[in-house]
Amino acid sequence: MKLLEPGAELDGFTIEECIHSGGMAHIYQVRYTDTRHNPGFPMAMKIPRMTAGDGAENIVSFEVESQIMQVLTGSFVPRFVAAGDLDRVPYLVIEYIEGKTLDHWLESEQEPAVDEIARLGASLAQACHALHQQNAVHLDLKPANVLFREDGRAILLDFGLSWHAHYPDLLAEQLRKAVGSPAWIAPEQIVGMRGDPRSDIFAIGVMLYQLCTRELPFGEPQTAAGMRQRLWMDPPPPRKLRPELPTWLQEVILRCLEPEADKRYPSAAHLAFDLTHPTQVHITARGTNVAGTKFSTHFKRWIKAAGMHYKPSPLPAQQIDEVPIVMVAVPHKDVTDATLYSLRQAVARSLGTRPGARLACVTVISSGQTSSSDESRSETNVHRRYLTSLHQWAQPLDQPGHQISCHVLESGDPAQALLDYARGNHVSLIVMGAATHGLMTQRFVATVPIKVAMDAPCTVILVKQSLPFEHLGASSRKRADADVPF
Repeated sequence: MKLLEPGAELDGFTIEECIHSGGMAHIYQVRYTDTRHNPGFPMAMKIPRMTAGDGAENIVSFEVESQIMQVLTGSFVPRFVAAGDLDRVPYLVIEYIEGKTLDHWLESEQEPAVDEIARLGASLAQACHALHQQNAVHLDLKPANVLFREDGRAILLDFGLSWHAHYPDLLAEQLRKAVGSPAWIAPEQIVGMRGDPRSDIFAIGVMLYQLCTRELPFGEPQTAAGMRQRLWMDPPPPRKLRPELPTWLQEVILRCLEPEADKRYPSAAHLAFDLTHPTQVHITARGTNVAGTKFSTHFKRWIKAAGMHYKPSPLPAQQIDEVPIVMVAVPHKDVTDATLYSLRQAVARSLGTRPGARLACVTVISSGQTSSSDESRSETNVHRRYLTSLHQWAQPLDQPGHQISCHVLESGDPAQALLDYARGNHVSLIVMGAATHGLMTQRFVATVPIKVAMDAPCTVILVKQSLPFEHLGASSRKRADADVPF
């Protein structure tokens, strides 16, 4: 289809200008001809290329994007407006969002700082997590398809190669080959596996590598054989190319780029957590190695990859639920040993049924507990003291397969601080002590656990205190009901 001229009309939309002309589609800014239909935001129309020389994937990709865009919701994706009939003129009208794609940072002469790289990566990971929660996987993440609003939120663009659990996979059915952008495609996509959310995590790793080194970790292979090498090959460690990079950032990047999906982050929320809490990143040989992976390791992977067959992954939302981020609110004031013991037992049970889950131990201190004039009450010393207590409390929970981090929050409103932390870190489960006020008191006083339970964005487990068997006896007769303060 030839380019539309400004002023042309199509199904009630007036064409304003062509803002992009790519290999698969033309994109125009448009408006409703009848201003009464104005949606309150600018719009863009995407029309697939359909000339004689264009491949069938253009139409198939349009069908995929059209069906997926109509069901996705949230701030991570442009709002859907309308879709045209494939039998007449296929088009897709969506919200037009002002912002900069990730290419802006890659093309800048000045290398982005580590803090900025972490911020961009965390925002992108959070957008992907929101997508995966809706049982969709992007599968074509690259710098041109990631837009950042002025407030820093990431927007995912171009869902033409995506996969949704609730719709037929038209690309897999009709094209019968791996589809994706060669520089960013994940190993499992190369062998035809679609639908694993960890494929998007791999692509994020490639972009983080680019931001850090200005190089692509696997180059730009043009053949299937060239792409297959990432089934067993690791890229040069980022710190080999840029020695000043911190070990925690290399650890994060190389974990994203693991050839086997099971060794990557189990969800984009886990990746976002590490990027927003760099001091809590568990550093292994991945983070410290600057020599690169040994030939013997690559050779063993090559042997394994020769007969590799990927199994279908569970639904993305189900996979996220199986490896949640668990938050435990640990009180620090007027707390009994029984409460601390009961919380630890409840957390141990929760982690025991969720291999790979992450545990965030959180305590909230009041703003008045720190002082700039008193050295013993300085913010640094107070936080260090409470962090030490949290680490001691969590030490018995430290087991292989689980990552544990400790966090001290400062707020005059403990309930709101816990809720904000849970929302900001995509927590799936909150474990906290149950208030033991009498029912009459609870009618008039909303305790911290009640406030959290009422407004939490996830499941909340309220734990009533109990003592271990060896402490029963006289102590149990002295047990008194008390609130659990934070």
